[in-house]
Amino acid sequence: MAGESVIMSDPINLTISEKGIATLCFDAPDSGANVFNSATLACLEERLTEIEANSSIKGLVINSAKDSIFIAGADISEFCEIDSPEAAREVIRKGQGLFMRIQQLRVPTVAAIHGAAMGGGCEITLACDYRLATPDKCTKIGLPETNLGILPGWGGSIRLPRIVGLPRALDIILAGKKLVAKQALKAGLIDLVVPREHLPRLAEEYIAKGKPAPRKFKKTNNALVAKIARSKSIKVLDEKTNGHYPAPYLALDVVLEGLKGSVESGMRLEEDAFVELIETEVSRNLVQVFFLQERAKKFKVKFPKADAARAEAPVKNVAVIGAGVMGAGIAQWCAAKGQQVILKDINPDALNKGMANIYKTFSAAAKRRIFTREEARSGYERVTPIFKDIPMTNVDIIIEAATEKMDLKKKIFAGLEKGSGADTIVATNTSALSINEIANALEAPEKMVGVHFFNPVNKMPLVEVIVGERSDPAVVARALKYVQKIGKMPVVVKDSPGFLVNRILMPYLIEAGNLYENGAKAADLDEAMLSFGMPMGPCRLIDEIGVDVSLHVAEFFASVFGERMALPKVLSGMVEKGWLGRKSGKGFYEYGNKKSAPKLNGQMLTLQENDNHNADSMHTLQNRMVYLMVNEAAMCLEEGVVQAPEDVDFGMIMGTGFAPFRGGPCRYADAEGADKIVPVLKLLVDKGEAHFTPCELLSQMAHDKNKFYKERNS
Repeated sequence: MAGESVIMSDPINLTISEKGIATLCFDAPDSGANVFNSATLACLEERLTEIEANSSIKGLVINSAKDSIFIAGADISEFCEIDSPEAAREVIRKGQGLFMRIQQLRVPTVAAIHGAAMGGGCEITLACDYRLATPDKCTKIGLPETNLGILPGWGGSIRLPRIVGLPRALDIILAGKKLVAKQALKAGLIDLVVPREHLPRLAEEYIAKGKPAPRKFKKTNNALVAKIARSKSIKVLDEKTNGHYPAPYLALDVVLEGLKGSVESGMRLEEDAFVELIETEVSRNLVQVFFLQERAKKFKVKFPKADAARAEAPVKNVAVIGAGVMGAGIAQWCAAKGQQVILKDINPDALNKGMANIYKTFSAAAKRRIFTREEARSGYERVTPIFKDIPMTNVDIIIEAATEKMDLKKKIFAGLEKGSGADTIVATNTSALSINEIANALEAPEKMVGVHFFNPVNKMPLVEVIVGERSDPAVVARALKYVQKIGKMPVVVKDSPGFLVNRILMPYLIEAGNLYENGAKAADLDEAMLSFGMPMGPCRLIDEIGVDVSLHVAEFFASVFGERMALPKVLSGMVEKGWLGRKSGKGFYEYGNKKSAPKLNGQMLTLQENDNHNADSMHTLQNRMVYLMVNEAAMCLEEGVVQAPEDVDFGMIMGTGFAPFRGGPCRYADAEGADKIVPVLKLLVDKGEAHFTPCELLSQMAHDKNKFYKERNS
C-alpha cells in the first residue's frame, strides 16, 4: 500500500499507514470535545466494519485530535431523551456490541490516551489490548457514572476488575473516581505513561508485541475476596451515602456477579442494572445537577455592545486584601491557577501566618498529586506578601477579604480606589454585608461587585457574584468570566441581606437552635438531616463554622428580618461559656483528637429551656428545618435575588451540599408538591410559630398546584 490511505469522516477519521496500522482518530466537528452520541456510534460501527473487512491491517490505534479531551463519555443530553426501558436497552446494547467488536478484533489494539477519558471514553480503552497515556494534567481516566446515578454500562463494570483486580476496580467504580496517568499506571489501568509526542511511535511498538495474554487475578478475583469486598464496600457506602444513592450498591452487585461468568453474561447484568437506574428520580436529579454545573461554567451576563472590550478584558494580576483564612485561601487558589497575586495585610504577623497557610495548602496538594512539587513551589512563589501601601494601577482585580465590619470595609475601599487603575475591578468577599452600602465609599461605585468565595476555598466550588444597584454590567461580566477562568462555578446574585446561600441556610440553622432550646437532642437533629441527605447535621455544622461566627451571622439576620429569624438564645449562651465549637474543643459536641469521633457535650443540657420537642419524629424535625429552606428559596425568587430556580438549586448544592440526589430545594419542593408543603407551614403558624408563614409565591403555587420547574408540570 503506497503512502497512506485516508477515509475521512466525521466524527471519526480512519487512516491506514504503509505498515498496515489503522488509526481511529476521534475528532468531533465544531466541538472541543469528543462524546459518544448516536452519530459517533453510527460512525464507529461503519469504521469497525471497514477494519474487519481489511485483511491488510496489522493493528489498530485509537486516539483523539482534541487538545485536552480523549473522549469525554456519552452525550448526557441524549441519555436524557431515553423514554423507555426498551430505548435504554438499545443504547446499552449498541455500545456494548461495538466495544466487544474492538475486543474481538484479530489484530492487537492500542488506546493512545491524551486528555480526559471518562465513562464511555474509558470503557472503549478497556476493550483495547493496551492503554498508553500522557502525563499531562488534562489526561484523566475514570468511570464517574455513579455520580450521575447510573453505572458503567458499556462493559466497564465487567472488564475493569479483569484488568486491575477486584479491590481496585471497586474503588474506582463505586466512588466514580478519576485518575491521573501516574495513578492509573499504579492501579494497572494503563500500561505506560508516555509524552504526547512519543505516543504514535510507542503505540506501534505495542502493536508489534501482538495480542497480550489474558490477565489473571487469582489472589483478588475469587469468592473469598468477593465476600470480604462486599462487606467492606457496603459499610463504606452506608456511611457515605446513608443509603440514598442506589447506583453504587447496584454497581457492587454487578461487579461481583459479573466475575462469576463470561464478559458477555456480565454485560447482561450491566444492561439490567442500567435500565433500572436510569428510571430513578435520583438519577434524573443527579443528571440535572450535572447540567447545572455545565450551565455555571458557560453562564454570561448581558452588557452593552459598546462595552465589549472592557467586559472581555483579561484578568491576569490579582490583589487580595486580608491574609486571614479566606484571604489566604483566595490567594492560594488564584496562584494555583497561574495568576500573579499580591497578598496584603497591615499586620506582618497575620501576613506570615497567611503565607504559612498557603504553603501548607500547596504542600498538601502536592502530596495528593494534584500538583508536582515543582508546580506547588511555583504556585507559592506567585504570591507576593506586602504590608505597606503600594500602587495597584496594574492590578486587574482587587478582592477584599478583611473582617466583616462595614466601617472597616468602607475605609479599606476608599484607600484602594485611589491607588487602583481605571479598569481595576474592586470586589469584596463579604458573606452578608451590603455591596450597595460599601460602594458608597467609592467615587466610582460602578466598579464594585461582590465575589463571595466559600470556606475552604480550595474545596468549595461555588462563588456568589453579587451585583449592586450601581454595578456596571461590563464589570459584572468581567468578574463573572474571571471566576469561571479560575475554575470556580458562579451564581449571579442581587445584593440582598445574606445574598443567596446564607439567606436560605440561616433559617435552617436558627430553627435547629430553636428546636434544641425546646428539648430536641443535638444527635436527633443531626440524624434527621443526615437521613434527609445533608452531608452534616445542623448542630455539627454550627460547631464546624464556629459558634461565635454563627452567632454573629444570626445577629445580622435578626437585625434585618426581625422575628422571622429571631436569634436563638442557645448560641449566645454557648459563646458566654466559651463553647465555640471544634476550634475550642467543645460546642454541641466535644472534640478530642482527629481520630476519635465527637461525642455529645452533656453540659449543653443546661441551655435547654424545656423538652417540648422530645417526642418529635424524625420526619417532623426534617419538615420544620427543610420547609423553612424551601420557603426562603421561594422568597429569594419572589424578590429577584436570583432569576431562576436553577440558581437556587445550584447555589445550595454547591454551597452547602444540599442533598444532590434531591436536586436542590426547588426540585425537592416540586417532588413534594407545594400543595403538600404549604398546609404544614400554615398548621405551624396556627400553633403560634409565625416564622413559618409561607410566602406569597409558595402559597400561590400551592393554590394553583404549580411547580418551580415548568417542564415538570403534567
